[in-house]
Amino acid sequence: MLLKHRKNPQENKVSRILITVNVLGSTGPLKLLVIEKEVVSKIIEIALRTYAREGRLPVLGSSDVNDFLLYSASPVYDALCPSENIGSCGVRNFILCKHQNAQDASLEGQSRKITNAKARCKPWFGKSISFKF
Repeated sequence: MLLKHRKNPQENKVSRILITVNVLGSTGPLKLLVIEKEVVSKIIEIALRTYAREGRLPVLGSSDVNDFLLYSASPVYDALCPSENIGSCGVRNFILCKHQNAQDASLEGQSRKITNAKARCKPWFGKSISFKF
């Protein structure tokens, strides 16, 4: 006679945690219920999708996970590693901000647009106007 071993029901349960993610520049935090063993890059992806779905402002302009960094809200200043488990941090409050290189590329694109606009308005741009009274 074979005896079946009953598995502990708690072994099958997935541990979930409630985290808050503050997006830099946004008015309020995102509250996300995530699996404790989920990696940081997946959490960033979920936060970006939720942020866009809710139509929050300011518009982030990119949905690429590599353009963003997730920081712990505690006084530790290093960004979390994208392959790290979110539960291993020991905190539940995070800050999401754009990676500096992504911001630089965005600013370069904006400066190119301004330069092009200046070139189109060349006859008027840079000329001084004097008024005689």
